[in-house]
Amino acid sequence: MATFLYRLGRWSFLRRRLVTLLWVALLAAVGVLATKAPAAPDDGFSMPGTEAQKAFDLMDERFPGAAAEGASARVVFVAPSGQKITAAPNQQAVERTVAELAGTEQVTGAVGPFQAGAVSKDGTTAYATISYSEKPGKVAETATDRLEQAAQHGRDAGLTVDVGGTALMPGPEAGGSTEAIGMAMSAVVLVITFGSLLAAGLPLLTALVGVGLGIALITALGSTLGLSTTTSTLAMMLGLAVGIDYAVFIVSRYRAELLEGHEPEEAAGRAVGTAGSAVVFAGLTVVIALAGLSVVGIPILAKMGMAAAGTVVIAVLVALVLVPALLGFLGRRVLSRKDRAGSRPGARPGSRFGARSRSRGRRAAGAEGPDTVHGPGAAGPRDNGGTRWARYVLRRPVAVLVGAVVGLGILAVPALDLRLGLPGDEAKPTSTTQRRAYDHLSAGFGPGFNGPLTLLVDVKGAPDPKAAAEQVGKTVAALPGLVSVSPPVFNKAGDTALVNAVPATGPSAAETTALVNDIRDRAPDLKAATGATVLVSGPTAMNIDVSQKLTDALVPYLAVVVGLAVLLLLVVFRSVLVPVKAALGFLLSVAAALGAVVAVFQWGWLAELIGVEQTGPVMSMMPIFMVGVVFGLAMDYEVFLVTRIREAYVHGEEPGQAVVTGFRHNARVVTAAALIMISVFAGFIGMDESMIKMMGFGLAAAVAFDAFVVRMAIVPAALALLGRRAWWLPRPLERILPDIDVEGARLQSPPPVPRSGSWPEPAGEAGDDSGAGDDSGAGQGRHSVRV
Repeated sequence: MATFLYRLGRWSFLRRRLVTLLWVALLAAVGVLATKAPAAPDDGFSMPGTEAQKAFDLMDERFPGAAAEGASARVVFVAPSGQKITAAPNQQAVERTVAELAGTEQVTGAVGPFQAGAVSKDGTTAYATISYSEKPGKVAETATDRLEQAAQHGRDAGLTVDVGGTALMPGPEAGGSTEAIGMAMSAVVLVITFGSLLAAGLPLLTALVGVGLGIALITALGSTLGLSTTTSTLAMMLGLAVGIDYAVFIVSRYRAELLEGHEPEEAAGRAVGTAGSAVVFAGLTVVIALAGLSVVGIPILAKMGMAAAGTVVIAVLVALVLVPALLGFLGRRVLSRKDRAGSRPGARPGSRFGARSRSRGRRAAGAEGPDTVHGPGAAGPRDNGGTRWARYVLRRPVAVLVGAVVGLGILAVPALDLRLGLPGDEAKPTSTTQRRAYDHLSAGFGPGFNGPLTLLVDVKGAPDPKAAAEQVGKTVAALPGLVSVSPPVFNKAGDTALVNAVPATGPSAAETTALVNDIRDRAPDLKAATGATVLVSGPTAMNIDVSQKLTDALVPYLAVVVGLAVLLLLVVFRSVLVPVKAALGFLLSVAAALGAVVAVFQWGWLAELIGVEQTGPVMSMMPIFMVGVVFGLAMDYEVFLVTRIREAYVHGEEPGQAVVTGFRHNARVVTAAALIMISVFAGFIGMDESMIKMMGFGLAAAVAFDAFVVRMAIVPAALALLGRRAWWLPRPLERILPDIDVEGARLQSPPPVPRSGSWPEPAGEAGDDSGAGDDSGAGQGRHSVRV
């Protein structure tokens, strides 16, 4: 693989104009297709295999059109303190407001509170229901403006008026301002890391190309593959993050090769052949984690995962092909002026792959040998922060390992109290009219009013359908925890009835979940007694079913994703213990990140600092979503950091010194890549939507824990304690596994010093000095040295 990617990098570098033109043409062509593609389908959420979804499907069949209604708004009116909403002036103000909305754009119905009996028992609160022809997220801005204007007229009359419901649901947020913040912070990190504006700008440019191409493809294929407009959210977030990181890995290695004396063309080939190999396998782990979301059983989550996986594949291709082409335009200008002056070699390297001499190569790697290089515990040539940190860990591996594991374990403790749910208007800031409307309804009608349960009673085949439905209503009404149960409402065929039940507790309360389970537990007895089948549905029941299904799917998903990734890393590192250690470290970082999410969003610790105004259950998809996304990103750092350590080990260094070498070259780059990821994800914390805020915080925390605690502390400490055992591979596996040469051993000339025995006799290709097949320059023969 290293040889193939080496040639690909050189080819892209030499044919940079053609390669750049092809990418620009591809981006333009896909962009045109995206603009001409049919509109994306409406967002839909289904949960196959759950009772709530089964009830929704049956409701759609027995009550045609009921499940496909448009958006609606609840206009909540609260009388001034000490007054009743039924007082003549207040009632007139309410009726004027409702009349103003009736017949306006996209409004199909406006039912006032006094017509529908929607007045609280204490007479202080009432609500009107406004129905729209368009679905949630599709209501015209002019229609929502008229809604707000009517509400303001009610306020002018002395009432407190707020609006909730799905009519105010915005379309998908593009996250433009948050992405801009993330890009700006990433640019700062890159400038500090590379010390060159050109080197810092290149990863940002190529990442935008990759994300633009990915989003355009999703848009172009949206109607064909059923990809809704929200599918691209995850693709944009991940595509931007990994696109920058992968380009950083290539550019960093290219700069290192220039500083070691190679010509730009050769440096580009070597950068793609070595760092590019790590990018390929890091990208594969991300793709496995995202594609694995398909096993969860939630269609929208599966589509989001596959769309994001496709965007990651594009990011890998951009890093391998477009980045070396753009490096061809920049040449040595990716270096600072000082580095540029000292990077030109005295003579062009003359081996097949343009390799430097053995002594120069070992000096560049910081591995002159045990007799000439300081040991892991002492300072050495070309020291940097990564070198010093690695030597510190090697001196105290047990203390560092125990401290890191215990620290992450403490952070993970709050995760034991994890409660899952799908936050609604109650999680919005109190500055929003939706949140205020929710609070008014809870105060006037009870906390459970915002989360009623819908009982679908299938009496088809029952001896007495009407009596059966009434018996179901009486049995349910006798259960504790219910405020009210409505009379059954039958469909035209008379074979199905709907019963609405209002709990005494809020939609996300544990008591409401217990109530739903209690009703479902009594369903078999009701069927035996009446012949009626009872299904509990509604948004609250659906949220409960979603949480349960995601909880049940977490362990199988972990097994599939982690198992496949461990097999992949087994091939990459040709080691049993290193992949297992990588997986265990990832589990620690995810557990700690979930603990942080629970502490902030559920317990309320430091909630005000990041703008969390209402604590509550953690979003149902958060754990499995975090596992899928963070696992792939965590393996990026594992592959890029450990492949450089293994590269040094394979080329003859002792295990401890190999760790130092790997950190000398890659610790700074991995740190920069992690900071970029954190910047991108942290940008989403500033959004108003609580789920997006939680997602950004959780992913940023997980990346921080994984990169700076697991990969920077646990990995070197574990490798130091394991020594040569870290690279142990049973002989049967060694014979079966393919040798893909991720470390680029075949790009090194002459061959590395054997660990035991004598030098092999030069034979075959390695000993051929004829120069035949030399692609690094005409007339330059290869050289072989025996010591």
